[in-house]
Amino acid sequence: MSKTIKGFSKLSKSEKIDWIVSTYFTDSKSAKALIKQYWNTDQKLQQLHDEFIENTITNYYLPLGVAPNFLINDQVYAIPMAIEESSVVAAASKAAKFWFDRGGFKAEVISTQKIGQVHFIYHGNPETLKTFFKTIKPKLIDDAKPITKNMEQRGGGITSVELRDKTDDIKGYYQLHATFETLDAMGANFINSCLEQFAKTLENEAQQFELFSAEEKDIEIIMSILSNYVPNCLVRAEVSCAVEQLTENQNISAQEFAEKFVQAVNIAEIEPYRAVTHNKGIMNGIDAVVLATGNDFRAVEAGIHAYASRKGSYSSLTHAKIEDGIFTFWMEIPLALGTVGGLTKLHPLVKLSLELLGEPSAKELMQIVAVAGLAQNFAALRSLTTTGIQEGHMKMHLMNILNQFEASSEEKTKLIAHFKTNTVTHNAVVEAIENLRR
Repeated sequence: MSKTIKGFSKLSKSEKIDWIVSTYFTDSKSAKALIKQYWNTDQKLQQLHDEFIENTITNYYLPLGVAPNFLINDQVYAIPMAIEESSVVAAASKAAKFWFDRGGFKAEVISTQKIGQVHFIYHGNPETLKTFFKTIKPKLIDDAKPITKNMEQRGGGITSVELRDKTDDIKGYYQLHATFETLDAMGANFINSCLEQFAKTLENEAQQFELFSAEEKDIEIIMSILSNYVPNCLVRAEVSCAVEQLTENQNISAQEFAEKFVQAVNIAEIEPYRAVTHNKGIMNGIDAVVLATGNDFRAVEAGIHAYASRKGSYSSLTHAKIEDGIFTFWMEIPLALGTVGGLTKLHPLVKLSLELLGEPSAKELMQIVAVAGLAQNFAALRSLTTTGIQEGHMKMHLMNILNQFEASSEEKTKLIAHFKTNTVTHNAVVEAIENLRR
């Protein structure tokens, strides 16, 4: 049977599934049953999910957990986290508990500027193009007024438009580089609509500009698109306390722990191999909250990792110091988030997550997300510099291994009790299961 098909998108949902299971699965009956098993019994809710994307056949579930006791700017939060990785929610919760009695987390939004660009080719006189841009700049903004009207009424809109000469990099390449304030919306659709209007105005006005030659009038628009690199949409999260307050592990003094912790961060600042894993741990916390609140974690990931490389080498997002007996651990990251638009008013669990957080503004959500990332990194570094990462991680991973071997409730109870005093490794768990079953 051919594995290619024409007109797949035009098939009904049932027809899509029938073709998929009969073409790609040896046991089509079991595959079809599994696909249907994850459908929502509420038809209206299932239709909502079906219409989020194209060619939907079923739902893909992730656990939605909660990390309580986060004290952020003197306000207590229970933070929703959608993630499949063992120990992430537990680690965040443990870090929240640790800092709750030490003043909690402090967070502030530094700036909220977002960026979009119209990329175009022009092979004429650069000075003539600069004159042209100065002439049409007011019209660029005026022509976008139907798009920006509502945003401007709320206090947002276009904040600047400038012409950038990139001809040293690509022959004839220029940009209209624009900045935006989108308030509680992430703003992707708003920004892209403005940029596409800029492109239309640019092309139309070029045809009428008297100083252009006939060839210069034909400006070639390559594309108009927002940037997910938002280095001027920054939020800072921080924790600090007296070094002597860092006492929790009896095997290491507070001073030694603080010094090892700072050195661990220093290593991530200068060693890219370590920095990637270090920052991945931060993103465990960030992505989980971004996903739970219906935001675009791929855009967030791309922007943050670009920011980590902004000085020419990939480096740690977090920083730490000991100064005058005070331990300080902090992070500044770019975050473009929204609490209106997109999935925020459609996905029931996104609405639930936002209500759990007290219906935050976009700025408040930026602070919460940044704190989740900082907490995750603190928990990871505390484990790495004391007991090692595997002890806690493998204990959380124990249940996954037991489920892989379809352990019964009775077997789980006995094995969980066994591994409270024994080291968890995959081989050790397999051996314990086999011994128990014998």
